[in-house]
Amino acid sequence: MAEAPFESVGKAFVNHYYATFDSNRANLANLYQEQSMFTWEGEKFLGAAAIAQKLTTLPFQQCAHQITSIDCQPTSGEGVLVFVCGNLKVEGEAADRPPLKYSQSFVLMPLPGGGGYWVLNDIFRLNYG
Repeated sequence: MAEAPFESVGKAFVNHYYATFDSNRANLANLYQEQSMFTWEGEKFLGAAAIAQKLTTLPFQQCAHQITSIDCQPTSGEGVLVFVCGNLKVEGEAADRPPLKYSQSFVLMPLPGGGGYWVLNDIFRLNYG
């Protein structure tokens, strides 16, 4: 059975997002718009500029995401809900320290005129315990 279009969109977005996050977080800014909302560990940021500021001032410079699962669903307005679980290895941590576990969800909306998607909502949480 062929993969549903929303699955393809969600998986392609996740691959692009984390590759960019791990190499140059500043380049993530163009995925957000002024009505975008980002929540990092309970702290909320509204708008592309505030989100980019937060992403580029996180307390670590380098990290590597290892995705363990991606779940996608279609939303109204031809959007895509994406839920990601994975492991996060942060630069400077002891090599024998296990990676941090995280969950992140995105609501993607189509760009006006087509040709891509932008992030309406983004929620990130570390999973402790």
